[in-house]
Amino acid sequence: MKKVVLMLAFLAFSIGQAQILDPVTWSTSVNKIADTEYELVITAGIEPGWHLYSQNVPEDGPIATSFTFEGNGKYLKKGNTTEEEGHVVNDPIFEMEIKYFEDKATFKQRIKLKTTESFKINGTVEFMVCDDSRCLPPNEVDLEFNIK
Repeated sequence: MKKVVLMLAFLAFSIGQAQILDPVTWSTSVNKIADTEYELVITAGIEPGWHLYSQNVPEDGPIATSFTFEGNGKYLKKGNTTEEEGHVVNDPIFEMEIKYFEDKATFKQRIKLKTTESFKINGTVEFMVCDDSRCLPPNEVDLEFNIK
């Protein structure tokens, strides 16, 4: 019985000490461009040693970063979501040239307002991150923008 209790205590301690990897934090902001035009800004903070993939990656590569914005009849998207320059490297894991971001990445989406009321825009980002030896499974995070 003593061995069983000791084993359960060790197992509980091991599970409690397991580190959940979450190397990217997401934040949002809104810039007013004109009376009826705004820019949704999405910023990814990336922990050292990790990299976040671009929205455009070659076929058979990693999962590309992608954004979805819920429509609500109060705005129209203008164009596609843009991204910074990033780095194009020969990725050792996927064995191909891929664009990715280190430390920080900023994405922007322009919108045109159809109302003068304040409202929220909900969205999601799907993304994949890797370091030099492993990749984490694709993840999805909710985004929120306050338009005033």
